[in-house]
Amino acid sequence: MERLNEYRIMWVMVFFDLPTETKKDRKIYSTFRKKMLNDGFVMFQFSIYIRHCPSRENADVHIKRVKSFLPPKGHVGIMRVTDKQFGDMELFYGKETEKKETPYMQLELF
Repeated sequence: MERLNEYRIMWVMVFFDLPTETKKDRKIYSTFRKKMLNDGFVMFQFSIYIRHCPSRENADVHIKRVKSFLPPKGHVGIMRVTDKQFGDMELFYGKETEKKETPYMQLELF
C-alpha cells in the first residue's frame, strides 16, 4: 500500500455558474448542488465546492460522478490539486489574512 503524503492526497474543486432566472433553472441548480453535497463536497465559497480525496484515483471517481450529473446549461469547471498546493493557498477577508487552521487527519477505513 502506498503511503499517503501531501503530494498524493488530492482536493477536487468544482466551480460553477448556473442560470437561476426561472423556477426550472433554480430547481436544476438546487439538484446539482444537493448531488455534490451528497457526494461529500462542501461549500468553500458561493458556487465553489471542494472535496478531500486520499488519492488521484479516488479524485477521478468523484470527478466522473460530478460529470454524470452536469446540468444542461451554465458553466462548470473541475480542478484537481494536491494537498500541498491546497495548503499553500492564502485566504483573505478584506486586506487581512485569515489565520490558517491546521486540518485534521482524515481516517479512512477502506
